[in-house]
Amino acid sequence: MASTFAMNASHPENRLAGETSPYLLQHKHNPVDWWPWGPQALAEANSSNRPILLSVGYAACHWCHVMAHESFEDEATAKVMNELFVNIKVDREERPDIDQIYMSVLHLLGEHGGWPLTMFLTPAGEPFWGGTYFPNESRYGKPSFVDVLHNVARIFRDDPKSIEQNRRALMERLAQSARPKGMVVVGIAELDAAAQQLTGLIDPHHGGTKGAPKFPQPMLLEFLWRAGQRSGQARYFNAVELTLEHICEGGIYDHLGGGFSRYSVDERWLVPHFEKMLYDNAQLLELLGLAYLRSGKDLFRQRARETVVWLEREMTTPQGAFCASLDADSEGEEGKFYVWSLNEIQELLGPDASVFAAQYDVTQEGNFEGHNILNRLARLPASAATPEMPPQQRTKLMAARDKRVRPGLDDKVLADWNGLMIAGLVHASLAFGEPRWLELATRAFEWIATTMSQDDGPGDRHGHRLGHSWREGRLLIPGLASDHANMIRAALALHEATGKSDYLKHAIAWQETLDRHYANRITGGYFLTAADAEGLVIRPDSTADEATPNSNSIAAQNLVRLALVTGLDTWRTQVDRLFDGILPLAADNLYMHLALFNALDLRLRAAEIVVTGSDAQADALAQAALKLPYVDRILLRARTADALPQAHPAQEKIKAATSSAAFVCVGERCSLPVTEPDAIASAVAAMRQA
Repeated sequence: MASTFAMNASHPENRLAGETSPYLLQHKHNPVDWWPWGPQALAEANSSNRPILLSVGYAACHWCHVMAHESFEDEATAKVMNELFVNIKVDREERPDIDQIYMSVLHLLGEHGGWPLTMFLTPAGEPFWGGTYFPNESRYGKPSFVDVLHNVARIFRDDPKSIEQNRRALMERLAQSARPKGMVVVGIAELDAAAQQLTGLIDPHHGGTKGAPKFPQPMLLEFLWRAGQRSGQARYFNAVELTLEHICEGGIYDHLGGGFSRYSVDERWLVPHFEKMLYDNAQLLELLGLAYLRSGKDLFRQRARETVVWLEREMTTPQGAFCASLDADSEGEEGKFYVWSLNEIQELLGPDASVFAAQYDVTQEGNFEGHNILNRLARLPASAATPEMPPQQRTKLMAARDKRVRPGLDDKVLADWNGLMIAGLVHASLAFGEPRWLELATRAFEWIATTMSQDDGPGDRHGHRLGHSWREGRLLIPGLASDHANMIRAALALHEATGKSDYLKHAIAWQETLDRHYANRITGGYFLTAADAEGLVIRPDSTADEATPNSNSIAAQNLVRLALVTGLDTWRTQVDRLFDGILPLAADNLYMHLALFNALDLRLRAAEIVVTGSDAQADALAQAALKLPYVDRILLRARTADALPQAHPAQEKIKAATSSAAFVCVGERCSLPVTEPDAIASAVAAMRQA
C-alpha cells in the first residue's frame, strides 16, 4: 500500500518526508503542506492565527486512502487547505494518545467514530468540531470536503467566541450544502422514511400489497427486509414473512409439483395466473433463504426444496441451463393441468382422501370455477405445525397429473434470467445448507459462459460478450445490459461461495464489456441495448424496475461488490456517478426503483469480511461469514496478502495477522481480528451498532 501513495513524486516532499511512520510517508508527496504533530505546528497555527486541520489515520485504513486520493492528492483541494489551515497528519498506531483524545471528542459531539478522523482545532489544540470521511463531492447527505473547509474557516474567522455553541448551526449549514441544486440526496434517513411509507401498502391480513391482483414483488420485500436489518424493527421482517407465508401456502404455489406462479388474481393468493416464470422463482428462492436465516421456519425450507426439485425436473435443459417459462394453459384452458376435483382425489388416495382434502381445501363445490386449486391458506397461521404432503400421496397424484396434457414449455435460455436463477441457487444453497444447489448453479454458469458468449473483438479470447437468447444452437447476439449485469451478479455470488478466482475474472471482464458497449455517459448508467446493436427509433434507457430488477440497479450492486472485492476505487467512483445520475430520475417514482435503493443500501451498509489463512480455521470463518444474509455481506478470501491486489486496503492487516482470522469492515471502520467463527455475526452487529 505504501508505494501506491508515496511514490507519486510529481510534487515536492512536504514535512512528512523526515518521518518514519509508513502512513505519514504515504503522504509525503501530497500537495498539502502537512506538519507532523508537535510544538512547531501549534506555534505556526498560533502565529498565523489559523485553525488546525487534524487528520488521523493508519496505513491499512481503506477510507483514509480514499480521502487521500480524492482530496489530499488534489491540487485544488490542497490549495484551500494550505490557505485556510495548518494541516497536521497523525498515524493513530504511532500516536494512539492523540487519536484517543480527539476520537472521544468526536463521540461527545454525537458523531459516530471511524477513520480517517478529521478534527478542527484552535491554535492551542482545543477541538471545536470534527467528523470522519468527507467526500470530494456532496453525496448521501454528506457535504463535500471543500464546503466543510470554507464553512469552518469562515466561522472561526467571523465568530471565534461561539464556535463550540454554534456546532448545531454549523451542521445545519453543512446539511444544506450537501443538497446542491439539481441533485437528489438519498441516505439512510431517506431510505428509512421510504420504508416506513411503504409498509402502509402491506395487506396486514394476507401480506403483499393491499387489494388484487397480488404480485410477489421481491424487490419491495427485499427493500423492507433491508429496513429491518438497518433498524432492528420487527415490523419490517414481519411484513415480509407474512407475505412469504401466504405465498407459500396459497394457490400461487404449486403444492404438488413445486414452483411459484406469476401472480394471484385475488387478494388471498388463492387463484394464480398459472404460468411459471424462471425469474419469479429465482427471486423468491433468495427471499426464502433470507427469511429462513432469521426465522428458522421449516415452511420456507420446504418450499425452497420443492421449488428446486421442480427446477431440475421441468426447467433444466440437457446442457444444464434453465428454461424461460411454463405456460398457464393446456388444452386451451387456463390452469387445467393443475386443478382437481374431489372425486379425483378420492379415487387416487382412497381412505387418505378426507384428511388430504381438509388440508388442501378440496371440496365438492371447488374453489375455482368448479375445480380445486390445492392450497393451505385455511391452515394459517398454524401451518407450521401442519404436516406436509406425505411422499406416497405426492407420488400418486404426480403420476396422475403427468398423464394430462402438459402446459407448453418455453425452453429458450435467456442469459439474464439464468443469471437471476444462478445467483438465487447460490444464495439459497448457503442459507439452507444445500451443496447440491451450488452444483446446479455452477453447471448452468459454465454452460452460459461457454456457449452464450463470444469474443469481443480482436484480442478477446475469453468470450466476454454475452448473447441474450439461445435455443437449438442459435444465439441471439449482442445481448442486453441486463444479460451482462445479471451474469456479473451470478459470477460474484459464485466467487464468494467458492473462493475461485475464475468467477471474479468473468465478472470483471463482463463489467468491462458493459462499460464499453452500454454506458450512458449522461446518467452514468447503462442503455439496455449495445451501441452496435440493430438501430431502433430510440435507444432504450429506462431505469425503472419491471418484473425483474432494472439492469442499472443490478449493475450498481455489482460495482459496489467489485470495489470491495478488488480494492479498486475506480469501481466505487463509477457506482457513485451512477447513483448521482439516476437518483434524480428515481426520486419521482420510488416504487418503481426499489432495486436501485436496495443497491444504495448495500453501498452505504455493506459488511466486508476478509478472511485470511489456508487452514481449517480459515474455512470455518469463511463458512460462518457465508451464513450471514447475502444482501449486505461481502466475503473476500485471501490466504495471504499476496492473494490480494496490491492496492487492496486489507493488505497491511493480513500481513500483520499471525494466524487465520477475519476482519469485519462496515462503512469507514474495521474490526480487530476475529478468530472464532461463532463471533463473526456478533462482530458485524457490533460494527453496525457502533
